[in-house]
Amino acid sequence: MAMLGVVVIWGANHTVVKSTLSEMPPLVFSSLRHAGAAVILLVVAWIVERDLSIARRDWGWILLLGVIGTVIYQMLYVTGIGLCTASNASLILSTSPIFVALMGTVTRTETIHGWNWAGILLSFVGIFLVITGGRPGIAMVPQSLLGNLLVLGSTITWALYTVLSKRVTRRNSVLSATAWMMASATPLLVIIALPDLLAQDWQAVSLQSWLGLLYSATLSVAAGYVIWNMGVQRLGSTRTSLYSYLGPVVAVIVARVFLGETMEPLQVIGAIGGLLGVALGRYRPRR
Repeated sequence: MAMLGVVVIWGANHTVVKSTLSEMPPLVFSSLRHAGAAVILLVVAWIVERDLSIARRDWGWILLLGVIGTVIYQMLYVTGIGLCTASNASLILSTSPIFVALMGTVTRTETIHGWNWAGILLSFVGIFLVITGGRPGIAMVPQSLLGNLLVLGSTITWALYTVLSKRVTRRNSVLSATAWMMASATPLLVIIALPDLLAQDWQAVSLQSWLGLLYSATLSVAAGYVIWNMGVQRLGSTRTSLYSYLGPVVAVIVARVFLGETMEPLQVIGAIGGLLGVALGRYRPRR
């Protein structure tokens, strides 16, 4: 149930982020929400566990995963969704299990069969249609295309974070590890965002945007990352990543209701094909 809750929160978060970015630049939004989430997680971890220690040999991984999951992923995602639709962003991100599987093959922790390869191919065709609308270089708005490609980059980055995070969470408390991964990289994110933070017109930020930032920091980032990493620890990276199938359903409905977003017919076909491809890509025949 907790994983399903995260899927709903993250599905709605695409619309929340898209709306809030109309009053805050991507880096301002991302740095503020992660600074807030890092503080929340450290405080909660201390209250719950009274121990924030991490195994000495894992600090290198903590720092690396912090940069991957907090700095690189967030910069790609938030900048990308500012240029494309919330629906597209969610649909592209839903293909992360495919990249988890491919990375597992490279590291020899996964075995991909014939049906899986067919699913991977179908998924990539679906991504292509979602990103381009089936009309590459003709009717596609360059800005939107760039946004879609940035979100695709964030998807690959999130898959890498999912695969590598198990190295840390299997030897440490998930809550403490997640808190330190976020806290260790947030100062770098703030430094990168500093020019935009200084230039931001804070009086122009509405209450709705502040509430959107609060929602994204507390529920999407602080609670979401902890529950996701718990899933990786208990279910494994592959089974946890399967929950991302449901995200686009929530995201498309919320974006339609609150942002009035629509999709081209070929993008709908691509979305359906992409989700079917992900399902085939993760299929394991019974023995």
